[in-house]
Amino acid sequence: MEISLTTKGKGDLAELKVAGDLLARGYRIAIPYGEDWDFDLVVYREGRFARIQVKHAASANNVVVVKCRSHSLTNGKVRRVKHYTARTVDWIAIYDSSTDECFYVPTRELGEGKSMLHLRLGPSRNGQIAKTRNADDYRDLHLEDEVEPAGFEPATSRMQTGRSPS
Repeated sequence: MEISLTTKGKGDLAELKVAGDLLARGYRIAIPYGEDWDFDLVVYREGRFARIQVKHAASANNVVVVKCRSHSLTNGKVRRVKHYTARTVDWIAIYDSSTDECFYVPTRELGEGKSMLHLRLGPSRNGQIAKTRNADDYRDLHLEDEVEPAGFEPATSRMQTGRSPS
């Protein structure tokens, strides 16, 4: 039996699915208190923190379409559109309810203000490969590939190598 969820319910489900996936992968997670954060989860592993914005998607035709923005509503009207960028979020985590899988896209790939991104679960019908994102490339979160976000201390020893003594 399939249950119909509200938009909020889909978002809540996605957060739980992503949190469970990250815990199963050995990450520790923290959930920010309140509704006014730019991210839904904070993950931690091996001395690294990352801010995660979670999105729900339902793939169709071998494509996961992800909205890289959110809307602030007042009295049911859009007050503000917020696009996710590397300044506010480190990763976009996508829960695809059609495949029951999670995908992790570093926000450095979003540039400034990208509204949508598409992950391909299979080859395109026209055979296009250029400028496509293969979903298989986004099945894991790789904190070790990331530079430590500004504001988190202390810096890792890898980041400190090559600095001149003060």
